[in-house]
Amino acid sequence: MSPHHDVPEAERALRRSSGSRRVAKHRLTRRNTVRGAQLVGLTAALAAAAGAGAVGISPASTATATSTSVNPSLESMTAARIERRELGSRDMSRFDLSLETARQNAAQLAAARNAKLAATATLTERRAIALQAAKAASAAKAAAAAKAAAAAKAAAKAAAAAAPKVVLPTTGYHLTARFGQGGGRWAHNHTGLDFAAPIGTPIRSVMAGEVIQADFEGAYGRQVKVRHADGTVTSYSHMSAFTVSVGDTVNAGTQVGAIGVTGNTTGPHVHFEVLPGGGDPIDPEPWLREHGLNP
Repeated sequence: MSPHHDVPEAERALRRSSGSRRVAKHRLTRRNTVRGAQLVGLTAALAAAAGAGAVGISPASTATATSTSVNPSLESMTAARIERRELGSRDMSRFDLSLETARQNAAQLAAARNAKLAATATLTERRAIALQAAKAASAAKAAAAAKAAAAAKAAAKAAAAAAPKVVLPTTGYHLTARFGQGGGRWAHNHTGLDFAAPIGTPIRSVMAGEVIQADFEGAYGRQVKVRHADGTVTSYSHMSAFTVSVGDTVNAGTQVGAIGVTGNTTGPHVHFEVLPGGGDPIDPEPWLREHGLNP
């Protein structure tokens, strides 16, 4: 026979009820322990996040936490969560600080760039103004130079128009020998007019033309020849010095040399000849009179 057969049914029911209550009480104790540990962990996490030194716990919670034992592994997990949250909070603070610093740096760079652009724009504008002023000044200078050149050209033209077409070869003179005159001083008849004057008296080209000779020419001494527009060549001899060179362009009255005694001469004078087409000399007196001059 089973041992339970001697126990009354009422006692067996009481035992079952007592066992059920013990199991239920054990389960409730475990739930309270777990809940108490979770509540303590959550409270500590909130206190750490808020930066509080101590967290006030309600009497009921304190009593529950005190009256129940905390699982060590759960405490470690809670502490780890709190530490991770603190690290995350610090990392977020550093990130916010870095972000703010980056924004400030970007703002400073933008301000510096804008200032540089403004300075460049100002410099470019100043250079453009200076260039425009320089161009205006250059244009004004060129216009003034052109005006001056035009005025000089007009003055030269007027002077040329007013200048005599033909002049005598020198001034302050007296004639000492004429064309065709014979004598012991020449190898044959005289070929020109001799205008006697003090040494150094200017000798002038009788008409406009080009200098084709300026050299020492034997018995003629220092001699200059000028070819004129109609092909006529005039010659000036016995000079003390030249004042022109071959290739020079002269006007009527331009000095070509000075009275001297070079070559075959008995006194200071200029021996003047006229050679039509550069050929044989002719009498200068009629030629000068034909051009309005009376030597």
